[in-house]
Amino acid sequence: MREDGLTVVLGNPIPSSNPVFLAAIGFHVLFGLAAVVVGAITMLGRKGGRRHVNFGTTYFWCLAGVSITMALLSIMRWTENSHLFVLGTLSFTSALFGRSAARRRWRQWPRVHLAGMGASYIFMITAFYVDNGKNLPVWKELPHSTYWLLPLAIGIPLIVRALLWHPLARQTSSP
Repeated sequence: MREDGLTVVLGNPIPSSNPVFLAAIGFHVLFGLAAVVVGAITMLGRKGGRRHVNFGTTYFWCLAGVSITMALLSIMRWTENSHLFVLGTLSFTSALFGRSAARRRWRQWPRVHLAGMGASYIFMITAFYVDNGKNLPVWKELPHSTYWLLPLAIGIPLIVRALLWHPLARQTSSP
């Protein structure tokens, strides 16, 4: 801890020494790491099986944990974090939409599921880079706009590719 009230953990400044804030950050980081790893495993693995469903469910609930802690952290530092609240809300809403489409088997559900879950991951990664990019090796050398645009530039083409080529998504586009 430094005299100015800033806590530094692994080289990353934490803008508060409030114990509630620090506890929320700790849970937020744990949920976030789990969501990133489990989300990647879910996206890259075979679709439709029990494993995909289980990992997808785990991703959703880890993202819920990220969203709850994000809301608490944003409220505690609203002026500095309101944009992160918007990104987190978009992330969880996208996941909820994608999950609902799959669970309720909406019309065109594979496409809605894929787009919703993919968008949730993009919003989550964008929030991470917008908040932490300035402290990360390599990223701190990039312009701030990169933190917002690079996840979109990588994620959107991957979602479009999956919508065009994944067998379930192609199957639902047939008349």
